[in-house]
Amino acid sequence: MIVITLVICAVLAFVFYVYLSNRVLANSLTILAIIGLLTSIFFMVKNDHDHYGLHNVTTTSTQKIYSASPSKQMPMMLYQSIGTANKHQVYVYKTSATAKKTSHTKAKVTTTNVVKRTTGANRIVTKKVYREYKNNKYSFWFGLSGNGHQYVKETNTIYINKNWTVLSASQAKKLQKMASSKAFKAKQKTAATAYVKQLVMAAMTKNPTMSSAEQKKLTQEAAAAYQAKAMQQLIKQVKAE
Repeated sequence: MIVITLVICAVLAFVFYVYLSNRVLANSLTILAIIGLLTSIFFMVKNDHDHYGLHNVTTTSTQKIYSASPSKQMPMMLYQSIGTANKHQVYVYKTSATAKKTSHTKAKVTTTNVVKRTTGANRIVTKKVYREYKNNKYSFWFGLSGNGHQYVKETNTIYINKNWTVLSASQAKKLQKMASSKAFKAKQKTAATAYVKQLVMAAMTKNPTMSSAEQKKLTQEAAAAYQAKAMQQLIKQVKAE
């Protein structure tokens, strides 16, 4: 409505000044129309620049998330830095356990991401801030300006379990390359065999009557434990470089 008022005041100022023969009346009405015109411009600028008539409204939503890693033994949250200053990151995840494609947080400077550890469900709590008109009166006057429901910013609080590993995209690629190398596999195979053998022999010394099934179970558990330990050491190495 403020735009319509501005146009009407501009037209009236022209009509009063040009077509009224009574100069006193013409000048008086023209001044009033110009005052209305300038007032409209003032409030339009105030609405656009100072957000007059608007206030911030926050909406909150929660999205359950799943590891971006294909390995079930190593759940992972990946991130990619935006820009050279490394002040903003985009975090990568999946929205379901069966999802083939990954999703990510918005790549905007108005988006803030905070990672927190939790013992609960892995999830992203998103708080978005919009500017909305305070009431119908302000919406009536400034609705045509398009400033209503204007996006301001958002904050993503990413809750992940303690067993999740957080790596940058480049670190994840490096980890995959190192873990799949023939040299690493050969080294780990030899070391794992020795570790498992030593652990099983120690267990059998304590319990000579250990059955074959118990030995097999212990061997599998020891191998898995060593693999997890070796991978954690590899992750530390990748992060340190």
